[in-house]
Amino acid sequence: MHLLFSSDEVAPGEGLAVLDELYTTSEHPMRMLAPAPEKFRATVRSLDLAAVNVVELTASPSEVVRTPRLVRQADPELSSVLVPLRGRVGLGQAGREAVLGPRELALYDSSRPFELRLAPGGEGAALLRAHVPRALLDLPAGRLDRLLGTALDGRAGVGGLLTQFLTGTAAGSAAYSTADLARLGTVALDLLRAVLAHHLDAEDAVPDDSHRRTLLLRIEAFVQRNLHEPQLSPAAIAAAHHISVSHLHRLFEGRDTTVAAWVRRQRLQRARRDLADPALGTVPVHHIAARWGFNDHSTFTRAFRGAYGMPPREYRRSSALR
Repeated sequence: MHLLFSSDEVAPGEGLAVLDELYTTSEHPMRMLAPAPEKFRATVRSLDLAAVNVVELTASPSEVVRTPRLVRQADPELSSVLVPLRGRVGLGQAGREAVLGPRELALYDSSRPFELRLAPGGEGAALLRAHVPRALLDLPAGRLDRLLGTALDGRAGVGGLLTQFLTGTAAGSAAYSTADLARLGTVALDLLRAVLAHHLDAEDAVPDDSHRRTLLLRIEAFVQRNLHEPQLSPAAIAAAHHISVSHLHRLFEGRDTTVAAWVRRQRLQRARRDLADPALGTVPVHHIAARWGFNDHSTFTRAFRGAYGMPPREYRRSSALR
């Protein structure tokens, strides 16, 4: 593998800024962030196996972030498989979160925002990631979306073969000829296809009711994380989970409520909790409303009165007297 970056080769304290610049100006723009920029340490090595690009990243606690703006700026339409080598790595994409240890796998996609968290709360991490043009996987994008941001087994079966191949190939790269690299790229692509097909087949074998419950749990977790967003509408929720709005409404048919009403109830419950909290007694009511996605104070007051029988200010006063 050839060296792309080393914090040992730049001025002390400037490693994060240099690597961030390298990433933001690449064909696949991302940001490199760290809680302690002055202490940031990293090494990046790369190996091209024909159409498959393998990168080894070793870094102190940090994040690699691809925002919606960076997706719009440039999208090379890549699918990427992530293999932690040391420490723990968190991946967030498509409304899902996975925390990976060594010999686990995860898939992410350049066409959607994502976050990679290296050794959150730890001392550092190392990982391999392999980029491949999505078109070469010969799998519908809609099916691949089901695997984004989920932990996949990289210790046994075809997943184990892929992790062994990628780690072994990276370790022995100094001995490869140009022809070797092309052949190894074909093997890497075939193994990645096999891993993805294996997991998609397994998902297809799960009963529809189990799929429905799993999807509902993902949607509920997504809503809870994003209650503060005023734009959290049924359309936004459906788009984040790559389903139609009508499909989303069908998922809620057995709950005797609509999606919008359920989201509003979750927001109101959070606001009521804050209004009853003595520690938040000096926070203006309209700030609490905005905190939970209500930009219009009169709308919040009407909704709160309808749900709890009194306006929010009166509820706060009555809670303080208990």
